[in-house]
Amino acid sequence: MLNSIYNATPLWESRALSATLGAPVFLKMEALQPCGSFKARGMEFACRAARDAGAMRVVCASGGNAGYAVAFTARRLALTATIVVPQTTSPRAQDLIRGEDAELIVYGASWDDAHAFALERARDQRAAYIHPFDDPNVWRGHATMISEIADAGIVPGAIVLSVGGGGLLCGVVEGMRALDWRDVPVIAVETQGAASFAAALRAGELVTLDRITSLATTLGARRVAPRALELARAHPIISHVVSDHAAVQACLRFADDQRVLVEPACGAALAAGYDRAAPLLKRAPIVFIVCGGAGVTRDLLEQWKSKAENLPPDI
Repeated sequence: MLNSIYNATPLWESRALSATLGAPVFLKMEALQPCGSFKARGMEFACRAARDAGAMRVVCASGGNAGYAVAFTARRLALTATIVVPQTTSPRAQDLIRGEDAELIVYGASWDDAHAFALERARDQRAAYIHPFDDPNVWRGHATMISEIADAGIVPGAIVLSVGGGGLLCGVVEGMRALDWRDVPVIAVETQGAASFAAALRAGELVTLDRITSLATTLGARRVAPRALELARAHPIISHVVSDHAAVQACLRFADDQRVLVEPACGAALAAGYDRAAPLLKRAPIVFIVCGGAGVTRDLLEQWKSKAENLPPDI
């Protein structure tokens, strides 16, 4: 995309994870996007499509990262933005959204509550609702990271990513299918207490969780996008669930290894590598999507560490 707001991110080699897994490991560093997460890609595509269709205002419900990316993008596209977040969204993420001159509304106990409220706020002919994960424009945006991996000369033996609502998963798989990487498996990692994709795979149909109990609140969609389940029937996608304890420990190890802070939602995927998850063994090279997280700070990382110390290390 010409004059993109999102960045083409680097693909770093991880010596630490390579040694752990006994295979070359590369990190797609989406944490280095200007708004802190991979959401920059999909939200830009969706906001541009809304503007091109005549919208002057965009509305988004988000646990934090998508909302910040929409606010960040909207200001640069001369759109006004209303972002609705649930009560679980960190004060840090709320401050970042306000800092982009967006209207911020805190509503509900979960993303689903915020989503229903935001849809009502978008009932205006000049407003467009930007869905944070269930939108083909969003998937097209996320798919751009796969073309960047290919441009770097890497054909993965597996791609590892975290799953919340499934937008990243859908985008990555769509990007892989466009390159005819149809046999490259995706390891889809969730935390216990937010594993709606794993529940859907077990049931063979979409499942709505009663509630989100994970520390990884930005994975907090109680039901995944229908397209995620459809793609699981057409592409090798392997579900893997980790504990909150493992996700937070992975954030801490990653901070030491790479000097970059990420949220537990991102730590979930990294935990699969640090803990040598069975689906990753005997595959090479392995690419981890380091999805990032705008709401992480040193203080929050310490808080998560304290909470994780009181949680069981295994699920």
